[in-house]
Amino acid sequence: MRAEEENNRRWPPWLKPLLQEKFFVQCKLHADSHKSECNMYCLDCTNGPLCSLCLSFHKDHHAIQIRRSSYHDVIRVSEIQKVLDITGVQTYVINSAKVVFLNERPQPRPGKGVVNTCEVCYRSLVDSFRFCSLGCKISGISKSFDKKRKDRANNHSDSDDSYSSTLNKNEDMIHNSFTPSTPPLSAVSRRLAKRRKGIPHRAPFGGLIIEY
Repeated sequence: MRAEEENNRRWPPWLKPLLQEKFFVQCKLHADSHKSECNMYCLDCTNGPLCSLCLSFHKDHHAIQIRRSSYHDVIRVSEIQKVLDITGVQTYVINSAKVVFLNERPQPRPGKGVVNTCEVCYRSLVDSFRFCSLGCKISGISKSFDKKRKDRANNHSDSDDSYSSTLNKNEDMIHNSFTPSTPPLSAVSRRLAKRRKGIPHRAPFGGLIIEY
Protein backbone atom coordinates (compact mmCIF):
# COMPACT_ATOMS: atom_id res chain seq x y z
CA MET A 1 0.00 0.00 0.00
CA ARG A 2 2.85 2.39 0.84
CA ALA A 3 4.54 1.68 -2.51
CA GLU A 4 1.29 2.53 -4.31
CA GLU A 5 1.02 5.82 -2.41
CA GLU A 6 4.61 6.72 -3.28
CA ASN A 7 3.93 5.94 -6.93
CA ASN A 8 0.83 8.16 -6.93
CA ARG A 9 2.79 11.06 -5.42
CA ARG A 10 5.32 10.75 -8.22
CA TRP A 11 2.75 11.91 -10.76
CA PRO A 12 0.52 15.00 -10.86
CA PRO A 13 -3.01 14.27 -9.61
CA TRP A 14 -4.58 14.98 -13.01
CA LEU A 15 -2.53 12.50 -15.05
CA LYS A 16 -4.24 9.19 -14.28
CA PRO A 17 -7.77 10.67 -14.59
CA LEU A 18 -6.70 12.15 -17.93
CA LEU A 19 -5.56 8.78 -19.28
CA GLN A 20 -8.85 7.16 -18.26
CA GLU A 21 -11.11 9.64 -20.04
CA LYS A 22 -12.84 9.08 -23.38
CA PHE A 23 -12.45 12.07 -25.66
CA PHE A 24 -14.12 13.09 -28.91
CA VAL A 25 -17.60 12.38 -27.58
CA GLN A 26 -20.49 14.82 -27.77
CA CYS A 27 -20.78 17.31 -24.93
CA LYS A 28 -23.96 16.82 -22.93
CA LEU A 29 -24.25 20.52 -22.10
CA HIS A 30 -23.78 21.81 -25.66
CA ALA A 31 -25.20 19.00 -27.77
CA ASP A 32 -26.92 21.46 -30.11
CA SER A 33 -23.72 23.22 -31.06
CA HIS A 34 -21.45 22.20 -33.93
CA LYS A 35 -18.51 22.69 -31.52
CA SER A 36 -19.75 20.12 -29.04
CA GLU A 37 -16.92 17.62 -29.54
CA CYS A 38 -15.05 17.08 -26.27
CA ASN A 39 -11.35 17.35 -26.95
CA MET A 40 -10.22 19.58 -24.09
CA TYR A 41 -9.23 18.76 -20.51
CA CYS A 42 -8.87 20.98 -17.46
CA LEU A 43 -5.87 20.02 -15.34
CA ASP A 44 -7.19 21.97 -12.37
CA CYS A 45 -10.70 20.50 -12.22
CA THR A 46 -10.11 16.99 -13.64
CA ASN A 47 -13.88 16.64 -14.06
CA GLY A 48 -13.98 15.02 -17.48
CA PRO A 49 -13.50 16.02 -21.11
CA LEU A 50 -14.68 19.44 -22.21
CA CYS A 51 -15.78 21.01 -25.47
CA SER A 52 -14.56 24.41 -26.62
CA LEU A 53 -17.73 26.07 -25.26
CA CYS A 54 -17.12 24.59 -21.81
CA LEU A 55 -13.83 26.47 -21.57
CA SER A 56 -15.72 29.64 -20.74
CA PHE A 57 -16.19 28.14 -17.25
CA HIS A 58 -12.42 27.50 -16.91
CA LYS A 59 -10.95 30.85 -17.92
CA ASP A 60 -8.30 30.96 -15.21
CA HIS A 61 -7.52 27.22 -15.34
CA HIS A 62 -4.88 25.28 -17.21
CA ALA A 63 -6.58 23.39 -20.03
CA ILE A 64 -4.92 21.25 -22.69
CA GLN A 65 -6.16 19.99 -26.04
CA ILE A 66 -6.31 16.32 -26.94
CA ARG A 67 -5.88 15.36 -30.59
CA ARG A 68 -6.41 12.13 -32.46
CA SER A 69 -4.22 10.02 -34.72
CA SER A 70 -5.39 6.70 -36.17
CA TYR A 71 -8.17 6.49 -33.55
CA HIS A 72 -5.69 7.01 -30.70
CA ASP A 73 -5.49 10.06 -28.43
CA VAL A 74 -2.34 12.18 -28.60
CA ILE A 75 -1.17 15.47 -27.15
CA ARG A 76 1.38 17.90 -28.50
CA VAL A 77 4.80 17.81 -26.91
CA SER A 78 4.83 21.61 -26.72
CA GLU A 79 1.81 21.45 -24.37
CA ILE A 80 2.49 18.42 -22.20
CA GLN A 81 6.20 18.98 -21.55
CA LYS A 82 5.36 22.21 -19.69
CA VAL A 83 3.54 20.26 -16.99
CA LEU A 84 4.97 16.73 -17.18
CA ASP A 85 8.32 15.01 -17.60
CA ILE A 86 8.01 12.90 -20.76
CA THR A 87 11.59 11.63 -20.80
CA GLY A 88 11.76 8.12 -22.26
CA VAL A 89 8.44 8.39 -24.11
CA GLN A 90 8.74 8.16 -27.88
CA THR A 91 7.57 11.22 -29.80
CA TYR A 92 5.97 11.20 -33.24
CA VAL A 93 5.54 13.91 -35.87
CA ILE A 94 1.90 14.27 -36.95
CA ASN A 95 0.74 17.20 -39.06
CA SER A 96 4.15 18.84 -38.65
CA ALA A 97 3.87 18.78 -34.85
CA LYS A 98 5.57 16.54 -32.29
CA VAL A 99 3.12 14.51 -30.23
CA VAL A 100 3.06 11.70 -27.68
CA PHE A 101 0.37 9.07 -27.31
CA LEU A 102 -1.68 9.00 -24.13
CA ASN A 103 -2.15 5.23 -23.79
CA GLU A 104 -0.51 2.03 -24.92
CA ARG A 105 -0.97 0.52 -28.37
CA PRO A 106 0.04 -3.16 -28.06
CA GLN A 107 1.89 -4.64 -31.01
CA PRO A 108 1.98 -8.44 -30.73
CA ARG A 109 4.40 -8.90 -33.64
CA PRO A 110 7.22 -6.37 -33.87
CA GLY A 111 8.69 -5.86 -37.34
CA LYS A 112 11.73 -7.75 -38.54
CA GLY A 113 15.02 -6.42 -37.30
CA VAL A 114 13.45 -4.54 -34.38
CA VAL A 115 15.82 -4.46 -31.41
CA ASN A 116 14.03 -2.02 -29.11
CA THR A 117 10.45 -2.27 -27.89
CA CYS A 118 8.25 -0.63 -25.27
CA GLU A 119 8.99 -2.10 -21.85
CA VAL A 120 5.27 -2.48 -21.14
CA CYS A 121 3.36 -3.32 -24.34
CA TYR A 122 6.33 -4.35 -26.58
CA ARG A 123 5.57 -1.92 -29.38
CA SER A 124 8.51 -1.16 -31.70
CA LEU A 125 10.46 1.92 -30.65
CA VAL A 126 13.44 3.98 -31.71
CA ASP A 127 16.55 2.99 -29.77
CA SER A 128 16.66 6.04 -27.47
CA PHE A 129 13.15 5.53 -25.99
CA ARG A 130 11.72 3.15 -23.38
CA PHE A 131 7.95 3.65 -23.65
CA CYS A 132 5.45 4.22 -26.43
CA SER A 133 2.99 6.33 -24.40
CA LEU A 134 2.43 8.24 -21.17
CA GLY A 135 0.37 5.36 -19.78
CA CYS A 136 3.18 2.89 -20.43
CA LYS A 137 5.67 5.13 -18.63
CA ILE A 138 3.46 5.25 -15.54
CA SER A 139 3.20 1.47 -15.51
CA GLY A 140 6.80 0.83 -16.48
CA ILE A 141 8.53 2.74 -13.70
CA SER A 142 6.18 1.81 -10.87
CA LYS A 143 7.45 -0.59 -8.22
CA SER A 144 4.45 -2.86 -8.58
CA PHE A 145 5.19 -3.28 -12.28
CA ASP A 146 8.84 -4.11 -11.54
CA LYS A 147 7.67 -6.89 -9.22
CA LYS A 148 5.26 -8.25 -11.83
CA ARG A 149 8.02 -8.15 -14.44
CA LYS A 150 10.41 -10.12 -12.20
CA ASP A 151 7.72 -12.68 -11.35
CA ARG A 152 6.89 -13.07 -15.03
CA ALA A 153 10.58 -13.56 -15.88
CA ASN A 154 10.95 -16.21 -13.14
CA ASN A 155 7.82 -18.03 -14.29
CA HIS A 156 9.11 -17.97 -17.84
CA SER A 157 12.45 -19.42 -16.70
CA ASP A 158 10.72 -22.17 -14.72
CA SER A 159 8.50 -23.05 -17.66
CA ASP A 160 11.58 -23.27 -19.90
CA ASP A 161 13.26 -25.66 -17.46
CA SER A 162 10.11 -27.76 -17.23
CA TYR A 163 9.81 -27.80 -21.01
CA SER A 164 13.44 -28.90 -21.42
CA SER A 165 13.00 -31.69 -18.86
CA THR A 166 9.83 -32.92 -20.56
CA LEU A 167 11.50 -32.74 -23.95
CA ASN A 168 14.44 -34.86 -22.76
CA LYS A 169 12.07 -37.46 -21.29
CA ASN A 170 10.11 -37.62 -24.53
CA GLU A 171 13.29 -38.06 -26.53
CA ASP A 172 14.34 -40.96 -24.27
CA MET A 173 10.93 -42.60 -24.67
CA ILE A 174 11.07 -42.24 -28.44
CA HIS A 175 14.61 -43.66 -28.52
CA ASN A 176 13.65 -46.69 -26.41
CA SER A 177 10.48 -47.32 -28.38
CA PHE A 178 11.95 -47.24 -31.87
CA THR A 179 15.48 -48.60 -31.41
CA PRO A 180 15.39 -52.28 -32.60
CA SER A 181 16.93 -54.84 -30.26
CA THR A 182 19.86 -56.86 -31.64
CA PRO A 183 19.39 -60.65 -31.28
CA PRO A 184 22.18 -62.51 -29.44
CA LEU A 185 24.89 -64.00 -31.59
CA SER A 186 24.28 -67.51 -30.29
CA ALA A 187 20.69 -67.48 -31.51
CA VAL A 188 21.81 -66.40 -34.98
CA SER A 189 24.40 -69.13 -35.08
CA ARG A 190 21.86 -71.77 -34.11
CA ARG A 191 19.43 -70.58 -36.75
CA LEU A 192 22.11 -70.74 -39.46
CA ALA A 193 23.29 -74.19 -38.32
CA LYS A 194 19.81 -75.65 -38.70
CA ARG A 195 19.59 -74.65 -42.34
CA ARG A 196 20.05 -77.65 -44.75
CA LYS A 197 21.02 -77.61 -48.36
CA GLY A 198 17.99 -78.30 -50.53
CA ILE A 199 17.80 -81.23 -52.99
CA PRO A 200 18.51 -80.01 -56.56
CA HIS A 201 15.75 -80.59 -59.09
CA ARG A 202 16.83 -81.47 -62.64
CA ALA A 203 14.92 -80.48 -65.72
CA PRO A 204 12.51 -83.24 -66.91
CA PHE A 205 13.68 -82.92 -70.51
CA GLY A 206 16.96 -84.74 -69.89
CA GLY A 207 15.52 -88.25 -70.67
CA LEU A 208 13.10 -87.26 -73.42
CA ILE A 209 13.64 -89.08 -76.78
CA ILE A 210 12.29 -87.41 -79.86
CA GLU A 211 11.55 -89.71 -82.85
CA TYR A 212 11.27 -88.48 -86.40
